[in-house]
Amino acid sequence: MLALYLGARLLYRRKSILNTIGAAALALLIVDPSALLGASFQLSFLCVLVIAGISAPFLERTTQSLSRALRSLDSIGYDAALPPSMAQLRLDLRMVAGRLQRFFGKRIPLIVLVGGLRLLLVGCEFLVISTVLQAGFTLPMAYYFHRATLVSLLANVPAVPLTEIIMIAAIAAITVSYASLALARLPALIATVALHAMNGPVRWLGALRIADTRVPTPQLGVILLGGGAIILAMVLSRRRRWFLVAVGWAGLALSAFWICAVAPHPQMRPGVLELTAIDVGQGDSILLVSPQGRTLLVDAGGIPPWMHSELDIGEDVVSPYLWSRGFHQLDIVALTHAHADHMGGMAAVLANFHPRELWLGVDSPSPELQTLLREARALKIPFVLHRAGDNLEIGGARLAVLAPPRDAEAHPSRPNDESLVFKISYGATSALLEGDAEKKTEKQVVEENPQADLLKVAHHGSSTSTIPELLAAVHPRFAVISVGTRNVYGHPRQEVLDRLAAAHVLTYRTDMDGAVTFYLDGTTVSSQPAALH
Repeated sequence: MLALYLGARLLYRRKSILNTIGAAALALLIVDPSALLGASFQLSFLCVLVIAGISAPFLERTTQSLSRALRSLDSIGYDAALPPSMAQLRLDLRMVAGRLQRFFGKRIPLIVLVGGLRLLLVGCEFLVISTVLQAGFTLPMAYYFHRATLVSLLANVPAVPLTEIIMIAAIAAITVSYASLALARLPALIATVALHAMNGPVRWLGALRIADTRVPTPQLGVILLGGGAIILAMVLSRRRRWFLVAVGWAGLALSAFWICAVAPHPQMRPGVLELTAIDVGQGDSILLVSPQGRTLLVDAGGIPPWMHSELDIGEDVVSPYLWSRGFHQLDIVALTHAHADHMGGMAAVLANFHPRELWLGVDSPSPELQTLLREARALKIPFVLHRAGDNLEIGGARLAVLAPPRDAEAHPSRPNDESLVFKISYGATSALLEGDAEKKTEKQVVEENPQADLLKVAHHGSSTSTIPELLAAVHPRFAVISVGTRNVYGHPRQEVLDRLAAAHVLTYRTDMDGAVTFYLDGTTVSSQPAALH
């Protein structure tokens, strides 16, 4: 794009930023047509389009007209080349400078007035460009990153001019350093001061909770509205009537506000109990949606520390799935036990969805769990312990806690025995969720009338769980195993699959079927793998 622009100037052709952008985009798409669907391509060209198509026409008729009027202010002959309003401005400034000459001399008042006005105009341009960029980028930021950066405008205003100072000072420091390191210290010091001045407000604003508001994926209608608002603003910004310009900008601002402030309607089936096993690899994360629309997320997946992975299952898998469904807050989040593959993603889920309650079976002394509880307290999320015998009602569904027992104590060496196990029912249909319960816990659950239509198989299909007695007592029609593809543990074990097959249980696996959803309507249970969503 820069080469095309400079080539046009070299050949004395009239410059057109929009034509240059279009030619550059066309060239890139000829080389790689699939780039059109990439976030990098869209964000890069949208940035330039917003500046050139919306900000530039407005600035051309406002601040840049004033900037041209400030040139050669002491040249009276230049007045005739300007519109009457600009010529009057120059006359007024010369009169003010003439009044100040008796105090400050002939040259200084004119220099100060022009310099001050130029600085004010540059500040206004930064403010306009930052505002338009903020509004124009609301849609892609929400779609790709689920973020509404509500304070970036305040951070950008000082950051843009300070960045220019940093760049100039840094280049000067590097250039001078080849001749003298001592002389290079001065521009380096200027760059350092400017960098700290820029980072200070960014850090302070970034620490505010409103600074990083997370938003669900915009629905198709909102996407069309946002895209249409950008196009409308580009078209109307070139009109000479200020009323039309205002309409275009108001439409852009309204679409940005709608994306940030108006939550989409969550995608759910009313009047049924939904259970979705989210595909989090080798871990567990189960979404329950009650017949009345209340939400309960059981576990949030995670990756053990020894794998040294930078992937955050809560931020990169669970949260995007929930946002894609239109959820912006959860009612309850339950942690079955303190294992990384169940709680590793929980911190991100708490921060992104601010549930009203956090459920635990046992308050384990595990350092990871205690860290999570501190984060919950910081977010003002209360945590509640539930033990066997607790019975609750959640949005039209009944929930009975079957484990851990009421006298359970934390066992740091065997946290699977602390698993929160419960049965959730709607009408004559029900599901049993076991967490990572092993044989000892399952034998206790057998005594608690665990019959259910759907079984969430414990411990990813490990041979330590799903004992024959449990299968006989539950007598499920469906089962789902949350497990990672080619995991190092060899889950699910063949003997467990054989037991399920012998009991005529239709079994789904997230490693083979992806996310699987079950609907319990009070009479029957139906399944829907991710491929059919």
